[in-house]
Amino acid sequence: MPKVTVYDIQGKSVGEMELADSVFGITPNKSVMHDAVVNYLANQRQGTQSTLTRSEVRGGGRKPWRQKGTGHARQGSIRAPQWRHGGIALGPKPRDYRYSLNRKVKRLAIKSAFSSKAIANEIIVVDSIKFDEYKTKAVVNMLKALGAEKKALIVTSVADPKVYKSANNIPGVKTAAVNTLNVYDMLNCDKFIVAKDAVEKIVEVYA
Repeated sequence: MPKVTVYDIQGKSVGEMELADSVFGITPNKSVMHDAVVNYLANQRQGTQSTLTRSEVRGGGRKPWRQKGTGHARQGSIRAPQWRHGGIALGPKPRDYRYSLNRKVKRLAIKSAFSSKAIANEIIVVDSIKFDEYKTKAVVNMLKALGAEKKALIVTSVADPKVYKSANNIPGVKTAAVNTLNVYDMLNCDKFIVAKDAVEKIVEVYA
C-alpha cells in the first residue's frame, strides 16, 4: 500500500496517508490509458469544419465552351474541382466525432492513471485546499511551497469556485472536482495536487 506525505498549503508536512492499492497500486495499463486519451480528445472536437462542393460554389451554371473543336479539354463547369475557385472534392463536412468507451475500460484507465502518478511520485496530498477569498496569489504561493510550479492539476472533493477562479488564469494550472477527473488532464500534468478529503472520495468511487 503506497504511502504519501500530507502537506498543508504552506508546504509543511502534517502527517502521512496510505493510498488504497485497488486504486493507486495497480499495474498501469498503457494501452487502455491511450484509448481514454484518444477518446477524450475526439470528444472535444467541435466537428464544424466545412468545405463547399461544386454544387455549393457560386457560378458555373454555363458550359465554358463547346464540347468539341476548340483544342481544349472538355469542360462542363468552371466550378469543377480542377478549376481555380472550384468546389472541393471529398472535403470535410460537419460531423460528430464523439464516441464512448465501455464503463470498465474507463474505470481501468483512470485507475491506471492514478497508479502511474503514484509510481512516479507525482501525487501531492494537501490536508485542505480552501481559500478565504478569490486571490490568484494564494494559489501561486501554495504551488511554490509544494514545489509544483510547472504543470499542475488541483483536485478538490467538490467544485470550489474560489479555488477554480483563483487558479484559472495561471498558465499550466487546471482544477477539477473528483467527479470531473479525466485521464488526459491527469497524465498531462507534472504534479497531481489533491485534497485529503478528495483522496477519500476517489477511493470510495473507484475502489
